Amino acid sequence: MQLSSPRLRAALLAAASLTLVAAVLPPPKPLGIGDPLFPQLGNPGYDVLSYDLSLTYKDNLSPLEAITVIDARALEPLERINLDFTHGTVASAEVNGVPATFETVGEDLVLTPATPVVPSGPLHVTIRHTSDPRGIADGGWVPTDDGLAMANQADAAHRVFPCNDHPADKAYFTFRITAPAGTTAVANGVAGALPLRRAGAATTWTYRTLHPMATELAQVSIGDSAVVGGTGPHGLPLRHVVPAADRARLEPWLKKTAGHVEWMEQRVGRYPFENYGVLIAKAKTGFELETQTLSLFESGLFGGDGYPEWYVDAVMVHELAHQWFGDSVTPRTWSDLWLNEGHATWYEALYADGLGKYSLERRMREAYQRSDQWRAAGGPPAAPKPAAPGEKIGLFRPVVYDGAALVLYALRQEIGAPAFDRLERRWVAEYKDGTAGTEDFVRLASAEAGRDLGPFLKPWLYGKTTPAMPGHPEWGGPKSM
Repeated sequence: MQLSSPRLRAALLAAASLTLVAAVLPPPKPLGIGDPLFPQLGNPGYDVLSYDLSLTYKDNLSPLEAITVIDARALEPLERINLDFTHGTVASAEVNGVPATFETVGEDLVLTPATPVVPSGPLHVTIRHTSDPRGIADGGWVPTDDGLAMANQADAAHRVFPCNDHPADKAYFTFRITAPAGTTAVANGVAGALPLRRAGAATTWTYRTLHPMATELAQVSIGDSAVVGGTGPHGLPLRHVVPAADRARLEPWLKKTAGHVEWMEQRVGRYPFENYGVLIAKAKTGFELETQTLSLFESGLFGGDGYPEWYVDAVMVHELAHQWFGDSVTPRTWSDLWLNEGHATWYEALYADGLGKYSLERRMREAYQRSDQWRAAGGPPAAPKPAAPGEKIGLFRPVVYDGAALVLYALRQEIGAPAFDRLERRWVAEYKDGTAGTEDFVRLASAEAGRDLGPFLKPWLYGKTTPAMPGHPEWGGPKSM
């Protein structure tokens, strides 16, 4: 059709110009899911179903060559896909098998697919990149004397691989780790077929999880390691990873694990994963970490630094307890951290009490005396203050450990030990392999007690000062010490 009117022609050309302008995407920006403590962590618009990570290791001073494959489900139309990633160099990216453009904005890797992703449509992302262990001070890769390990809590998994780095988005993991001869690679979950021998005497080790996992709980250990097997209750496979030179010295500690698992199962029910073990690394982290199925420990904890045996035993139980509280039942937001650390501290304290070394009542009374001071410094247990800039692990303050265990003690005093024990079992059973938050715990506690516990628990969880302890009028009010 031939246009005959100059005015109409001009109008149509202007409309076409506006359409072209509207089709140009705005500059990419970092996104987040609005976590109260980490507002730019996580990414909206999709749900990750699985990660497949391939890592090629040379030494702990060189970047690893890596491929991250993500299978996800789009929850909304996606013209761009934000992933959390930093401390590596991206070589290429594909979305649904087609090359995608990419750029870094803040700590986000932003992909622009050739074709927008439709809701509920396939979302298959492949990223070729490096993963750099150098210069990381507060999480991600941890250099050890003989290799590497991971410590990704709270928000450091994205310093290792591109991901949706928030515990609310759990996924299945497969790890393929290629390392030189003389090194052993171990990761969360169960081993695949026998390690594949490759050219140059390198070995590829494959592991996969049988349960979904939060990114902060991923673990890869590479080094001169011995893998020590064992059997726990009802045939549970135990798998420990220790420095090969220290195996004989550490084996008495490793043999305690079966008893620890049995002790926990008597209180909260069946262990929730495919296997369990401790990873003892020659590194100084300043903490131990509940990475799923394979808890990370500093070697200095096990002799050499003067810790009494009962204390080390209790710390081992603390990390084991996290497999139920934090790993299987994962916090919905980082403000729900008290549900992880409070419960792990509770069972640590209960175990020490059973050893006759540090009574539960004494520990709780001492926590009560310090509770107001902890709340003033770090906020109440269920509404902790954000960590200072550049000090992400500063979130892990006494108020979410003994301060949160004190909340559980108060709850047990209020509803009685039998109801409390039933609540603990219900909590880990009803939310197994899922996420849950403070409101869920209050609801379940109320259901178990047969009455609304909100008015009782709210001051304990959110108050600036600590309420009176049920059953202990002699404790008086909290006192700063």
